Order: sequence, then structure tokens, then C-alpha cells
Amino acid sequence: MKFYVQCRGDSISKEIKSKFKSYLSEFDMDYDEEEPDLVISVGGDGTLLEAFHRYNHRLKETAFIGVHTGHLGFYADWIPSELEKLIIEIARTPFQVIEYPLLELIIRPKDYEHEHRYLALNETSVKTAEGSVVLDVEIKGEHFETFRGDGLCISTPSGSTAYNKALGGAIIHPSLEAYQITEMASINNRVFRTVGSPLILPKHHTTVLRPKNNRTFLITIDHLTMSFNQVHSIQCRVAEERVRFARFRPFPFWKRVHDSFISNARTEND
Repeated sequence: MKFYVQCRGDSISKEIKSKFKSYLSEFDMDYDEEEPDLVISVGGDGTLLEAFHRYNHRLKETAFIGVHTGHLGFYADWIPSELEKLIIEIARTPFQVIEYPLLELIIRPKDYEHEHRYLALNETSVKTAEGSVVLDVEIKGEHFETFRGDGLCISTPSGSTAYNKALGGAIIHPSLEAYQITEMASINNRVFRTVGSPLILPKHHTTVLRPKNNRTFLITIDHLTMSFNQVHSIQCRVAEERVRFARFRPFPFWKRVHDSFISNARTEND
């Protein structure tokens, strides 16, 4: 099996990366940066997001697993004290694969010539630095509302615990093929009106956002922020691709939620 280690860059993470490379090589596993079967993320959730975007062109071939060396790792199953156990599991045990849905984002410019397609593991957000965001929101080809406010967050189920949760969105189990649209400070008065609640949409419902005024948009895909002008539309839906996580032991989603947001117990994870 071929593996690669994506490392956050701090001293602890670098040391763990070195151990992975050394020990797994002793088990006749190949370190391959180009076409890994398994990508081991050492750091936090941001490190795993970087790994995902680095290899999102080969999601059918590559699985991901996380070791977190920070304060919170929602995608990480393992902690540094379990390193030896994990190395033995990787070397000797065929891993199970857990698949999570992804978000597809297509940004179409007004000239229709160079559309941009992205995949998001957590979410995308649409904002502007030029006043309010004003968008016509279409669902399944029908006008739903005109949004005015700071912006919109469109999240995956696994990403529903991130920025979406901070905005008051719902937490969705990643076994559901869905995505969520959550408002950021919408303007609601006698003239302007939005639904005001997060929307949870199934896989077969496509949402199109159409700008009502000429703005330069700041669009974030997970940890990446890009600037777009002359935007004709922004299309969002559940992607056909799915991300694959390697599992060597059960780690239920609701336990992750509990441990991340509810548990007061102080452990090595803190």
C-alpha cells in the first residue's frame, strides 16, 4: 500500500510524520506523494482540509485518516499517544471505508466562457466587501427568495458542525446526502424578506444564486478564499464524488459531536 503524510508543520506534527515514514516503511509500505492509497493527516481539521483539496482529483483511489495534535480535531480519530497502535493497524489490518457527501460549487461568469467547479468538504460561503450581498435564490429552477445581508453559508453534513453551526445552522448526520444553506445577518423588514431559517436540501435539489447587483464576491471553499467579479450565477448541489475516510475502529458521528461540543472531561485531546 502507498501512503503519504500531510503535516501541519509544528515540531510535534513533524516528529509524528517522521515516525510514520520510518515505521511504515519497515512494513514494506511505500511513501508516495503522487498517488497514495492512504493520506495520513497530522495536525488539525485545517490540515485534513488541505490534504483533501490536494487529492480531490483522486477521491475514488485515496482514503484519509487524521491524527490531531491540536485542541480540536473533528475529522481526526487518533491522538499522538495512540501512534504505535495506529501504525500497527495500518500495516496489518485492512481498513474499512466510510464515505461522506461533498458539496459541488460551479461559478459561472457573465461571459459564460470559463466556469469554475470546486468541491467542498466543509462549506462554501458567499460574501462581499462592497456592502450587502443581494442574491436571487432559485431552488430546482424556481425563484425562492431574494436574499439581502452579509452572505450565505452552504455546508455539507460533515461541515455542518463548523461555520454553519456558528451561524445557527442545524447539525446533519453525514449519512444523509444533503446540503444546508444558512443566512448571515439577513435584512428583514417591511420591504425585504427572507425565510430566515436554515434550509436543508436533498441531493436532487440544485440551488442557483444569481447576483442582483455588480459586486466582487469573496467566495470561500473550506479554507480557501477567492475573489470573483462579473459573476452570472453560483450553482450549489450535492456532488457525485464522495470523500473516503479510513476507519480502523468505530467512531460514531454523534460521539464526535458530543466530544467536540458537550463533554467537559479533560483528556489528552484538550
